[in-house]
Amino acid sequence: MAKSDAAVKDPATKGKLKLIILIVVAVLLAIGLSVGATWYFMHSAQSKPVEVAEVVPVGKQPAIFESMAPAFVANYNQNGRQRYMQVSITMLARSQADMDALKVHMPVIRNNLVMLFSGQDFATLASPVGQEMLRQKATASVQEVAQKELGKVVVEQLLFTNFVLQ
Repeated sequence: MAKSDAAVKDPATKGKLKLIILIVVAVLLAIGLSVGATWYFMHSAQSKPVEVAEVVPVGKQPAIFESMAPAFVANYNQNGRQRYMQVSITMLARSQADMDALKVHMPVIRNNLVMLFSGQDFATLASPVGQEMLRQKATASVQEVAQKELGKVVVEQLLFTNFVLQ
């Protein structure tokens, strides 16, 4: 009777064993395909920007940095507590003539930036991500004034050269 029980169990275990081996092979195949596809796309993505990087700088003019003095000081309330922020900003542009034309509109730019800075939340500004988001908003604000007044975007980036929260 023991031999007949073993003979009955043996085909069932062979079927389960084949199923487990098939699943393991399928999982390994899926992992191998994903690793191979990732390597392929990463390798092809790395070779393309090198070609673009060699072509783009030829037509680009050198960077011009213009500091916005004095530094911006803004105050705002945070949970009933008075907070202060000091930000020193440098503008990055490519044309000195365009920068000189933009300086005429500096009072509007400074006003927009002070209003932007004073409406911020301390918890957001305490993180690097929040500071980067504020820098991008400030860049967009300056570019908006330049587009409206001069008809073109003069400033590529605003750079925070000093950022103090209290």
